Amino acid sequence: MVVATAGVQLVAQDHPGQYTQADIDAGTRVYNSQCAQCHGPNGDQISGIDLRQGQFRRSSSDEDLSRVIREGIAAVGMPPFALQPAELTGVIAFIRAGFDRTAIAARVGNPVPGRALFAGKGECATCHRVNGTGSRVAPDLSDIGAARTASALQQALLDPSSVMMPINRPVRIVMKDGKTIVGRRLNEDTYTVQIIDDHQQLLSIAKADIGRLVVETRSTMPSYAGKLTPEELSDLVAYLLSLKGA
Repeated sequence: MVVATAGVQLVAQDHPGQYTQADIDAGTRVYNSQCAQCHGPNGDQISGIDLRQGQFRRSSSDEDLSRVIREGIAAVGMPPFALQPAELTGVIAFIRAGFDRTAIAARVGNPVPGRALFAGKGECATCHRVNGTGSRVAPDLSDIGAARTASALQQALLDPSSVMMPINRPVRIVMKDGKTIVGRRLNEDTYTVQIIDDHQQLLSIAKADIGRLVVETRSTMPSYAGKLTPEELSDLVAYLLSLKGA
């Protein structure tokens, strides 16, 4: 079955919000035969563009990429390509997989509704901060799009614990006087541990006063599996990818 989206035909998938392995394999063949001559085997042969790293001049969403491929860019000498729907889907899947045929390739939607989801239905700003706005309880996401791929961001939304970085693991500290402090570890040296607690307070705690420090392996971030539609998930991923910092 084929689904038409904004004038671009994309093959429907059994994996909502993701491209299949077959898509990536097909895209590998199309890219090598029609794209590599100009963009290079690693997608970085044209100045200012790195397809493998997701760096584009005019595109952000999968729809943008589709339009550029189909229509070309006359100003820079890129010709249009008359690809079949499955071929077009495959090329985008291959790019989103970071040129890795074994990777999971996430769909990337529209960052505009994604931003609304971040602030609204997703309630992301209740924990995260972007460009000075939001909570400090969870990591600042102002430049997350420069640090994570689309697939990694999608995985973080669906299974947060699986891609949680060690520095971002939540901690539970039981003081020698019995008081319990819960938060996110920022730094640790020989004598102290610095954390942001669940009230957004920056604390420097002397290790001599700590009775027990537990570094959790499960993220406090909820999974969005089943809470967002595939389209909403792809839009939220697009918004997060757009956050490149200053």
